[in-house]
Amino acid sequence: MNERIRELADEAAKFSAIMALPADESGDKLFVEKFAELIVADCLKQIKDGLVDESELLYEHDETTECVNEALMDAHHNIAIYFGFAEQFGVEE
Repeated sequence: MNERIRELADEAAKFSAIMALPADESGDKLFVEKFAELIVADCLKQIKDGLVDESELLYEHDETTECVNEALMDAHHNIAIYFGFAEQFGVEE
């Protein structure tokens, strides 16, 4: 298992342990929901972090980088909308 996935699973486990009532079976459901949320949120963060700032471009007319940035922003937008994170991540429909 990837180290980042392990970290997210640990974070989800802590959340579900705190939120679940004693002798309550909702802990597993809370874990799965939180784990999925953390994975998607991490993916969205990776997409945003992958964007290249225009100030970092080596050439004034680097159309490839502009196209990649546009594709990444589209992906970020679509994922946020699809998973219902639009509000949470400030993505407008």
